[in-house]
Amino acid sequence: MDSFEFNKIAGATLGGCLFLMVLGMFSDAVFSRPHGGKPGYDLPGASDHGATGPAATAATAEPLPVLFAAADPKRGEASAKPCVACHSFEKGGAAKVGPPLYGVVNRDIASLGFAYSDALKAKEGDWTYDHLNSFIQAPQTFAKGTKMAYGGEKDAKKRADIIAYLRSLADAPAPLPAP
Repeated sequence: MDSFEFNKIAGATLGGCLFLMVLGMFSDAVFSRPHGGKPGYDLPGASDHGATGPAATAATAEPLPVLFAAADPKRGEASAKPCVACHSFEKGGAAKVGPPLYGVVNRDIASLGFAYSDALKAKEGDWTYDHLNSFIQAPQTFAKGTKMAYGGEKDAKKRADIIAYLRSLADAPAPLPAP
């Protein structure tokens, strides 16, 4: 093969590569996509972790007695399905990763002999409806340093349903707060 033939083949190959490169730049300009704000995706409850301000105030704007009036323990049971991975709901149920929740309403905080975090041991009082609501909304805000890895339930109606379900898990359910 002489040098003229070689130059023709090399020129055709380089010309084809140049054509593909220009075509790629042209198609990128025509079919461009908007760039995302940040890589990855948000986990449920992770973006509002420890939220304060108007968003947190709006979540607790409706008083608990009003929310309990429309609460449904069956919906609460369905909403509490993910909790079964760490908690037992049966009477006399064994502790799993978290303590059993049967009879939790009006029970002393950190009182079952479970290996509670120091943050929960430092809390005084009972699991009142307000305490349960605050804890389910944002466990890390209620007890900074708690071992509970749950991000929280931001929907006040779902929280009321869950608390109504927890209330039903007792030999004698605690009375609802007066409106």
